[in-house]
Amino acid sequence: MLEVLHHRVYRHLFAAQVISLLGTGLATVALSLMAFELAGDNAGAVLATALTIKMLAYVFVSPVLAAAFHGVARRPVLVSLDIIRALTALSLPFLSEVWHIYIVIFILQSSSAGFTPLFQATIPDVLTDEREYTKALSLSRLAYDMESLISPMLAAALLLVTSWHGLFFGTVLGFIASGILVLSVSLPALKQTQTSTWTERLTRGTRIYFGTPRLRGLLVLNIATAFGGAMVFVNTVVLVQGQFGLTGQDTAIALAAFGFGSMLVALRLPQILEHFSERRVMLSGLVVLIVGQITGAMFAQGYYALLLIWLVMGAGYSLVQTPTSKILVRSATASERPALFAAHFSLSHAGWMLAYPVAGWLMTAMDAYSAFIVLAVVSTTGVILTSILWPASDEAPKSHRHDDLADDHEHLKHYGHGDQHSHPHVLDALHSKWPR
Repeated sequence: MLEVLHHRVYRHLFAAQVISLLGTGLATVALSLMAFELAGDNAGAVLATALTIKMLAYVFVSPVLAAAFHGVARRPVLVSLDIIRALTALSLPFLSEVWHIYIVIFILQSSSAGFTPLFQATIPDVLTDEREYTKALSLSRLAYDMESLISPMLAAALLLVTSWHGLFFGTVLGFIASGILVLSVSLPALKQTQTSTWTERLTRGTRIYFGTPRLRGLLVLNIATAFGGAMVFVNTVVLVQGQFGLTGQDTAIALAAFGFGSMLVALRLPQILEHFSERRVMLSGLVVLIVGQITGAMFAQGYYALLLIWLVMGAGYSLVQTPTSKILVRSATASERPALFAAHFSLSHAGWMLAYPVAGWLMTAMDAYSAFIVLAVVSTTGVILTSILWPASDEAPKSHRHDDLADDHEHLKHYGHGDQHSHPHVLDALHSKWPR
């Protein structure tokens, strides 16, 4: 897997991603400490509001920025967004009122809502070989999982020599380093497309998304996965410290078990995708999540059982999440990828915005057994609907070069052009170019 890092441009971009994630992780810890200092016992409400603002920015700002940046060179946009993120993080230690936090968090997360999908859409133009791109996706999944493990430990170490104010400066350095790394490489130029109105640019990604059967299935799959993952991210602390009477350290270990399961799968996923289609792998991942939910309802009465269940659910989560970008790449031309990635970023986070409060409410209004079962029913419904919406004829694995695919798709003008099943003659032509 690591041989993909021999590619200089990707190596710099991957380093930028890792450093930026570590900085963001430090900011998460620092924000919790800052909220407690400013709001005391109301810190939980402050953090909940901040997270809601984050999700709102992800859902609503991402498509707007994608439309605004359409046709603009990617490198200056990415570097500019890193600078905005760095300056915004720099202001956080100097805030004195809770409402200041909300404004700054909105600016910071809006910048990330523009940066992340554009960054993700750039990688397939850098790594045009599908096997290399698959390895890059696995590395990206590993980076996210490692961030959840390393950032809290790094924050704990830094707090031995500095206050929470210093953690924000670590975030600033992370964004600056990310910008420098992006600036140090030349990114492939975007292909020029015919001019379009603002409304067309704003809705392009969403129109492609809902006009493509596999993407409609992908959306349902992601929402169902959110309802599986929300049980972990929202209720781990409730189970470990509320029901089992254990410590915050035990909560961290339980969350690490979920991340460890995800990492194990990410390491093996390039080999798995050599033999099985993305559709089959991702549906299997959701089934694994459901098995974890049902097992949790029956056996999660003890801490060590919970660790094993979270390990299994982490594996299922990674099976669903990691191949997602491959589906997006297959469903749009090179020039339309930023809009489609932004639409996916927005729509998938809308699923999380719905799943988080539902998971929290179920644990508050009912009990752990009921929460597991209800969420498992939602996820099972997702499996059924995805199987219907995502045609089985799309299941055969296809190895291809993304630049060739983009060229062949340019003449398909209507918004559902990514749906190859509506164009059998085009599908045949493309297959003639893709090595199997």
